[in-house]
Amino acid sequence: MPEPFSDHLEAQACIILHPGSRYLRIGRPSDSVPHTVLHAIARKRRSGVPVYNDPFLVPQVKLDRDAMRELEECRLKISHILQSSLMSDGSRRFATPPQQIAAYNKRIQPTQDEEAEPSPPWVQCDKDYVVGDEMLSLHPDLEYNVHFPFVRGDLNIHSGLGGSITAVLADLETIWGHCISSVLNVPIKDLKFYRAVLIIPDIYNRDHVKKLMNLLLNGLGFSSCFVLQDHVAATFGAGLGFSCVVDVGDQKTSVSCVEDAISHPTTRLRLDYGGGDVTQVFYWLLKKCGFPHQVNPDDKLDAMLLNKLKHEFCHVNLNVCGAQENTFTVHTPGEIPVSYTIQMGDELIVAALSLFYPDLLKITGIKVTLTQKPNPGDPDDPFDENYLRETSRRGGREAAEAMEAGGGDGGDGGEEDIVVDDQPMVPPSTRTDSLAFNSVEKLFSLEQAILASIDRCPTDEMKRKMYSSILIVGGGAKFKSLGKWLQNRLALQIPVAYRPEQIEIITRAKDMDPSMTAWKGAALMTCLEGSSELWIQQAEWNKFGVKVLREKCPFIW
Repeated sequence: MPEPFSDHLEAQACIILHPGSRYLRIGRPSDSVPHTVLHAIARKRRSGVPVYNDPFLVPQVKLDRDAMRELEECRLKISHILQSSLMSDGSRRFATPPQQIAAYNKRIQPTQDEEAEPSPPWVQCDKDYVVGDEMLSLHPDLEYNVHFPFVRGDLNIHSGLGGSITAVLADLETIWGHCISSVLNVPIKDLKFYRAVLIIPDIYNRDHVKKLMNLLLNGLGFSSCFVLQDHVAATFGAGLGFSCVVDVGDQKTSVSCVEDAISHPTTRLRLDYGGGDVTQVFYWLLKKCGFPHQVNPDDKLDAMLLNKLKHEFCHVNLNVCGAQENTFTVHTPGEIPVSYTIQMGDELIVAALSLFYPDLLKITGIKVTLTQKPNPGDPDDPFDENYLRETSRRGGREAAEAMEAGGGDGGDGGEEDIVVDDQPMVPPSTRTDSLAFNSVEKLFSLEQAILASIDRCPTDEMKRKMYSSILIVGGGAKFKSLGKWLQNRLALQIPVAYRPEQIEIITRAKDMDPSMTAWKGAALMTCLEGSSELWIQQAEWNKFGVKVLREKCPFIW
């Protein structure tokens, strides 16, 4: 067992956690890829406790007639754009009408491979809780409540059962502890010999970060820990010194400009949509095409199936047109798998392009766009940036008064040199107390979010650099040829003054799964020589609390 505070940080003595709304990625820096575990817990329902289940898929909302008409108009608009596009050989694309495809698909009957083994049966279980992928095989009649601790990229705080901050943190401690002991085979009692790296969003909630640090150091008992923003970690994983990072997750998309391991606060944007919303658009389009298999998106296995089909079938390859045959298999516990061969056309492209035409994403409700909130101040940290800003202003006023009185050189203690962290990106006219603006007016598409983020860079030179390197990470946008479509969209809209010689869109950095890029970057960072200064020891945390986080974390707190 490695020493708790040895100078040489051994890769085996460190655990990296990248929590998301759908999956937790966890592993040691020496692992080639992280373990990917469904980030959820099923707790046995006690008598008298109400039923509560977080959805496995972002739920659709009930749309009125006007909203449905807008949705259909958006779909037709994309279809017309695709039909007027050219293939790479210069010939015009053609499309098969959905009605024709639906007529074919409705006649399709499932086929069974009689030689195939039945799928594993439902699991009967009496455990107090079940974590991760094991939940999928639990018999649906068993009385368990399902909780996903993260939603839309943040802690899932709500007014329902298990929605308090205490309950969410308890779920996280159980899930993470279970994964460490069962997946990584590290006994919880030995965590005093291990260090942890926690990957947090680029737009973060300071209070939540404090609570997660406390969970790792005092709840699970790691010897030390440091936090790292996901966009900075992604640039390390991709081997880039600078980039405009676009992270498309399951339930949120975030954009920021990273240079020299700093995510510039004013460039950070978070959009309330991700791959799960695209899956619901895909399901809506499947129904139009007469999808022959009966699907209930509220059912856990059907939600997983829809997500799988989206990843396998959806694309943005304009050279593929007309009705295409696709085969998929449905596995039902205890039964022989059945297969369907169906036809699909441009619906596969339309679903993927909903990231560029976000009016389609309103199928899962109104979205908001968030920016980093200014530091509201923390009673545990009296000498934070607010204190420094106020004392700097006071010093500037005193110096000016001294100059007027004595005519001497009073220095420049003015406000121009003050770095103010996390300025909101919301125009003054639309600012609200929550510093979020309504998606009805400000629902950015993917390329609009990139343009808006880069436009907030402090210098023209930096803007040019960011347009030359755009890194796409996360598991929500793994569609073939998406990068090429994005490149063409941006090329039409980048201001002439900032247009680089080449726009490079990186969708598979170092040929790795983009959902693992940030985790891989964090693994590399733990092995860097200078990273030893980032670790916050358990004793330090308990003595100084948030003050040591402000001093040591590798970003402006």
